[in-house]
Amino acid sequence: MSTASATVTLPADWRDFLALTKPRVMTLVVFTGLCGMLAAPVPIHPVLGFTAILCIALGAGAAGGPHQRDEAELVAKKKRTPKRPPPAGRVGRQSAPHRRGGRAGGPAVGGGFSVQLAGTVLRPRPAPRLLIGGAAGAFPPMIGWAAATGDVTLMPVLLFALIFLWTPPHFWALALFVKTDYANAGVPMLPVVAGERSTRIQIGLYTLPMILCAAAPWPLGFTGPIYGIVAAVMSGLFLAMAVQVAIRRSEPEDMMVPEKRLFKFSILYLFIVFGALVVDRWFT
Repeated sequence: MSTASATVTLPADWRDFLALTKPRVMTLVVFTGLCGMLAAPVPIHPVLGFTAILCIALGAGAAGGPHQRDEAELVAKKKRTPKRPPPAGRVGRQSAPHRRGGRAGGPAVGGGFSVQLAGTVLRPRPAPRLLIGGAAGAFPPMIGWAAATGDVTLMPVLLFALIFLWTPPHFWALALFVKTDYANAGVPMLPVVAGERSTRIQIGLYTLPMILCAAAPWPLGFTGPIYGIVAAVMSGLFLAMAVQVAIRRSEPEDMMVPEKRLFKFSILYLFIVFGALVVDRWFT
């Protein structure tokens, strides 16, 4: 009997429930939401701002609980994740969080719905599942902007599109160098079901519109040169790495240095680009 299917649930403590929220992932979600709020053209009351960011954090963290619970058996088969609370048997189906769901509320509800849709209905369909799940991660800057301004304009839509289009290259770069792990666990990631060549092409195709969304705010007059220059430099580096990954032939997983480099850089990319957005707002 596998650990994930054991009938006896081991004792859980606060660290297990914190782990269900995927705090490392949530950090980026909260950061982009905060940047969307701080980059808005009007200031926000500190109490309202704190409440909005808290809700983003709680919503993002709560969405991870049912998702990890529902995929506990699959997660237990992967080398990287068997010690997570549900597959390790420390958090059972009854104790894994069940979460429920102005203008800021609409994107938040949409984000929560997207996570659940991606984790259940679209589980066997890797590309649509990733895109719907990516939409959930793309809502926070829109939520932050709407909390500050009470409106959703083209600028937060561009920020949403940037993260939405960033998601496939980010996750598929990871999927390439751990594809055997996904295949052994029965996780239908794109390299497993469509092949490595198709995945590489998709990484390149999604990167092109992503960098256009990143560059657009400056020529459209939404930002100044600080953001524009930083976004151009970072997007150029991202594009160079993505092209290198896209044109490579199949390689053993231990030889996929460019794929690992793209995956790690993609995280830094969002932090720096969104940080530049706030710096630009304050100093230009």
